[in-house]
Amino acid sequence: MNRAPRVVVADDQALVRTGFRLILDAHGIEVVAEATDGAEAVDAVRRTRPDVVLMDIRMPDMDGLEATRRILKEVGDADAPRVVMLTTFDLDHYVYAALAAGASGFLLKDVTPEHLVAAVRTVRAGDALLAPAITRRLVERFARRAPETASLHRDLAALTPRELDVLRLLAQGLSNAELATGLHLSEATVKTHVSHILAKLSLRDRAQAVVVAYETGLVSPGAPREDATGGEVPA
Repeated sequence: MNRAPRVVVADDQALVRTGFRLILDAHGIEVVAEATDGAEAVDAVRRTRPDVVLMDIRMPDMDGLEATRRILKEVGDADAPRVVMLTTFDLDHYVYAALAAGASGFLLKDVTPEHLVAAVRTVRAGDALLAPAITRRLVERFARRAPETASLHRDLAALTPRELDVLRLLAQGLSNAELATGLHLSEATVKTHVSHILAKLSLRDRAQAVVVAYETGLVSPGAPREDATGGEVPA
Protein backbone atom coordinates (compact mmCIF):
# COMPACT_ATOMS: atom_id res chain seq x y z
CA MET A 1 0.00 0.00 0.00
CA ASN A 2 1.58 3.20 -1.14
CA ARG A 3 -1.18 5.64 -0.28
CA ALA A 4 -1.24 7.38 3.09
CA PRO A 5 -3.31 5.80 5.86
CA ARG A 6 -6.86 7.09 6.36
CA VAL A 7 -7.79 7.54 10.02
CA VAL A 8 -10.87 8.10 12.18
CA VAL A 9 -10.22 9.74 15.57
CA ALA A 10 -12.82 8.94 18.22
CA ASP A 11 -12.50 10.78 21.54
CA ASP A 12 -14.93 12.85 23.60
CA GLN A 13 -12.25 15.47 24.26
CA ALA A 14 -12.03 18.07 21.51
CA LEU A 15 -8.43 18.93 22.39
CA VAL A 16 -7.34 15.31 21.90
CA ARG A 17 -9.09 15.05 18.53
CA THR A 18 -7.71 18.37 17.32
CA GLY A 19 -4.19 17.61 18.51
CA PHE A 20 -4.13 14.20 16.85
CA ARG A 21 -5.53 15.62 13.62
CA LEU A 22 -2.87 18.33 13.48
CA ILE A 23 -0.07 15.84 14.10
CA LEU A 24 -1.34 13.34 11.54
CA ASP A 25 -2.08 16.00 8.92
CA ALA A 26 1.45 17.35 9.31
CA HIS A 27 2.80 13.91 8.38
CA GLY A 28 0.57 13.36 5.38
CA ILE A 29 -1.90 11.05 7.17
CA GLU A 30 -5.51 11.93 6.41
CA VAL A 31 -8.06 12.14 9.23
CA VAL A 32 -11.26 11.32 7.35
CA ALA A 33 -13.64 11.77 10.31
CA GLU A 34 -13.85 12.59 14.00
CA ALA A 35 -16.25 11.11 16.55
CA THR A 36 -17.21 12.13 20.08
CA ASP A 37 -18.59 8.78 21.22
CA GLY A 38 -18.74 5.13 20.22
CA ALA A 39 -21.91 5.39 18.17
CA GLU A 40 -20.44 8.20 16.09
CA ALA A 41 -17.27 6.14 15.64
CA VAL A 42 -19.24 3.17 14.28
CA ASP A 43 -21.11 5.47 11.89
CA ALA A 44 -17.88 7.18 10.80
CA VAL A 45 -16.31 3.82 9.94
CA ARG A 46 -19.37 2.82 7.92
CA ARG A 47 -19.21 6.09 5.97
CA THR A 48 -15.49 6.52 5.41
CA ARG A 49 -13.95 3.01 5.49
CA PRO A 50 -10.71 4.11 7.20
CA ASP A 51 -7.55 2.05 7.56
CA VAL A 52 -7.11 2.86 11.26
CA VAL A 53 -9.38 3.98 14.09
CA LEU A 54 -7.88 5.75 17.10
CA MET A 55 -10.53 4.89 19.70
CA ASP A 56 -10.85 6.32 23.19
CA ILE A 57 -11.83 3.58 25.63
CA ARG A 58 -13.92 5.75 27.95
CA MET A 59 -16.59 7.74 26.12
CA PRO A 60 -20.21 8.61 26.98
CA ASP A 61 -23.23 6.62 25.75
CA MET A 62 -21.31 3.89 23.86
CA ASP A 63 -17.75 3.33 25.03
CA GLY A 64 -14.81 2.45 22.81
CA LEU A 65 -14.90 -1.23 23.72
CA GLU A 66 -18.45 -1.74 22.50
CA ALA A 67 -17.76 0.40 19.44
CA THR A 68 -14.75 -1.78 18.60
CA ARG A 69 -16.84 -4.95 18.87
CA ARG A 70 -19.49 -3.52 16.57
CA ILE A 71 -17.03 -2.23 14.00
CA LEU A 72 -15.17 -5.52 13.72
CA LYS A 73 -18.41 -7.52 13.64
CA GLU A 74 -20.21 -5.36 11.10
CA VAL A 75 -17.38 -4.63 8.70
CA GLY A 76 -15.88 -8.12 8.61
CA ASP A 77 -12.24 -9.17 8.93
CA ALA A 78 -11.33 -8.62 5.29
CA ASP A 79 -12.27 -4.94 5.30
CA ALA A 80 -12.13 -4.04 8.99
CA PRO A 81 -9.90 -1.14 10.02
CA ARG A 82 -7.21 -1.63 12.63
CA VAL A 83 -8.43 -0.29 15.95
CA VAL A 84 -5.99 1.30 18.38
CA MET A 85 -7.35 2.06 21.83
CA LEU A 86 -6.55 5.38 23.50
CA THR A 87 -6.16 5.39 27.27
CA THR A 88 -4.55 7.35 30.08
CA PHE A 89 -3.45 4.19 31.91
CA ASP A 90 -0.94 1.71 30.51
CA LEU A 91 -2.53 -1.17 32.45
CA ASP A 92 -6.17 -0.15 32.20
CA HIS A 93 -8.21 -3.35 32.44
CA TYR A 94 -10.28 -2.18 29.49
CA VAL A 95 -7.20 -2.53 27.32
CA TYR A 96 -7.15 -6.27 27.92
CA ALA A 97 -10.85 -6.48 27.06
CA ALA A 98 -10.19 -4.47 23.91
CA LEU A 99 -7.50 -6.89 22.78
CA ALA A 100 -9.94 -9.75 23.30
CA ALA A 101 -12.50 -7.84 21.24
CA GLY A 102 -10.05 -7.51 18.35
CA ALA A 103 -8.17 -4.26 18.86
CA SER A 104 -4.62 -4.20 17.52
CA GLY A 105 -3.05 -2.38 20.45
CA PHE A 106 -3.22 0.73 22.54
CA LEU A 107 -1.67 4.17 22.91
CA LEU A 108 -1.40 6.44 25.90
CA LYS A 109 -2.97 9.83 25.23
CA ASP A 110 0.28 11.61 26.06
CA VAL A 111 2.03 9.82 23.19
CA THR A 112 4.71 11.79 21.36
CA PRO A 113 3.92 12.98 17.84
CA GLU A 114 6.58 10.66 16.40
CA HIS A 115 5.16 7.65 18.23
CA LEU A 116 1.61 8.49 17.14
CA VAL A 117 2.59 8.63 13.48
CA ALA A 118 4.65 5.44 13.75
CA ALA A 119 1.77 3.67 15.51
CA VAL A 120 -0.71 4.47 12.76
CA ARG A 121 1.69 3.25 10.09
CA THR A 122 2.55 0.12 12.09
CA VAL A 123 -1.01 -1.10 12.55
CA ARG A 124 -1.97 -0.10 9.02
CA ALA A 125 0.81 -2.43 7.81
CA GLY A 126 -0.83 -5.28 9.73
CA ASP A 127 1.38 -5.46 12.82
CA ALA A 128 0.19 -5.35 16.42
CA LEU A 129 1.09 -2.16 18.24
CA LEU A 130 1.93 -3.75 21.58
CA ALA A 131 5.42 -4.96 22.32
CA PRO A 132 5.10 -8.61 23.39
CA ALA A 133 6.40 -7.89 26.90
CA ILE A 134 3.73 -5.20 27.42
CA THR A 135 1.05 -7.54 26.12
CA ARG A 136 2.27 -10.18 28.55
CA ARG A 137 2.00 -7.78 31.50
CA LEU A 138 -1.57 -6.93 30.53
CA VAL A 139 -2.64 -10.53 30.10
CA GLU A 140 -0.96 -11.71 33.29
CA ARG A 141 -2.66 -8.97 35.26
CA PHE A 142 -6.16 -9.41 33.89
CA ALA A 143 -6.57 -12.88 32.33
CA ARG A 144 -7.80 -14.44 35.56
CA ARG A 145 -9.87 -11.46 36.61
CA ALA A 146 -12.03 -10.97 33.54
CA PRO A 147 -13.53 -14.32 32.44
CA GLU A 148 -16.35 -12.46 30.73
CA THR A 149 -13.84 -11.17 28.18
CA ALA A 150 -12.54 -14.64 27.29
CA SER A 151 -14.06 -14.56 23.82
CA LEU A 152 -11.01 -15.78 21.94
CA HIS A 153 -10.78 -19.42 23.00
CA ARG A 154 -9.51 -21.50 20.12
CA ASP A 155 -8.74 -25.18 19.59
CA LEU A 156 -4.96 -25.35 19.40
CA ALA A 157 -5.03 -28.86 17.91
CA ALA A 158 -4.65 -27.34 14.43
CA LEU A 159 -1.16 -26.12 15.28
CA THR A 160 1.97 -28.17 14.65
CA PRO A 161 4.38 -28.82 17.55
CA ARG A 162 6.71 -26.14 16.16
CA GLU A 163 3.87 -23.63 15.90
CA LEU A 164 2.91 -24.37 19.50
CA ASP A 165 6.51 -23.68 20.51
CA VAL A 166 6.45 -20.38 18.63
CA LEU A 167 3.11 -19.35 20.15
CA ARG A 168 4.24 -20.25 23.67
CA LEU A 169 7.41 -18.20 23.39
CA LEU A 170 5.72 -15.34 21.59
CA ALA A 171 3.24 -15.11 24.47
CA GLN A 172 6.10 -14.95 26.96
CA GLY A 173 7.47 -11.81 25.39
CA LEU A 174 10.08 -12.99 22.91
CA SER A 175 10.57 -10.96 19.76
CA ASN A 176 10.89 -12.52 16.31
CA ALA A 177 14.65 -12.03 16.48
CA GLU A 178 14.87 -13.80 19.86
CA LEU A 179 12.68 -16.63 18.58
CA ALA A 180 14.83 -17.01 15.48
CA THR A 181 18.04 -17.18 17.50
CA GLY A 182 16.78 -19.60 20.11
CA LEU A 183 14.97 -21.92 17.70
CA HIS A 184 17.81 -21.80 15.15
CA LEU A 185 15.52 -20.42 12.46
CA SER A 186 15.65 -17.41 10.20
CA GLU A 187 13.44 -14.44 11.08
CA ALA A 188 11.60 -15.05 7.81
CA THR A 189 10.76 -18.60 8.93
CA VAL A 190 9.56 -17.32 12.31
CA LYS A 191 7.34 -14.78 10.56
CA THR A 192 5.93 -17.60 8.43
CA HIS A 193 5.15 -19.65 11.54
CA VAL A 194 3.43 -16.63 13.13
CA SER A 195 1.39 -16.08 9.96
CA HIS A 196 0.31 -19.73 9.97
CA ILE A 197 -0.69 -19.49 13.63
CA LEU A 198 -2.82 -16.41 12.98
CA ALA A 199 -4.48 -18.01 9.96
CA LYS A 200 -5.22 -21.33 11.67
CA LEU A 201 -6.67 -19.66 14.76
CA SER A 202 -8.52 -16.94 12.79
CA LEU A 203 -6.71 -14.15 14.62
CA ARG A 204 -6.04 -10.63 13.41
CA ASP A 205 -2.53 -10.16 14.82
CA ARG A 206 -0.01 -11.29 17.41
CA ALA A 207 -1.64 -9.25 20.17
CA GLN A 208 -4.65 -11.55 19.94
CA ALA A 209 -2.35 -14.57 19.70
CA VAL A 210 -0.86 -13.67 23.08
CA VAL A 211 -4.33 -13.42 24.61
CA VAL A 212 -5.28 -16.82 23.17
CA ALA A 213 -2.11 -18.44 24.51
CA TYR A 214 -3.09 -17.45 28.03
CA GLU A 215 -6.81 -18.06 27.74
CA THR A 216 -6.33 -21.59 26.40
CA GLY A 217 -3.82 -22.44 29.13
CA LEU A 218 -0.85 -22.83 26.79
CA VAL A 219 0.90 -20.26 28.98
CA SER A 220 -0.06 -19.64 32.59
CA PRO A 221 -0.26 -16.18 34.16
CA GLY A 222 2.66 -15.75 36.52
CA ALA A 223 4.76 -18.49 34.94
CA PRO A 224 8.49 -17.69 34.62
CA ARG A 225 9.45 -16.29 31.28
CA GLU A 226 11.63 -18.64 29.24
CA ASP A 227 14.10 -17.92 26.52
CA ALA A 228 13.80 -19.86 23.27
CA THR A 229 16.12 -22.57 24.55
CA GLY A 230 13.95 -23.33 27.58
CA GLY A 231 15.90 -21.40 30.20
CA GLU A 232 14.29 -18.87 32.52
CA VAL A 233 14.99 -15.19 32.01
CA PRO A 234 14.10 -12.20 34.20
CA ALA A 235 10.57 -10.85 33.71
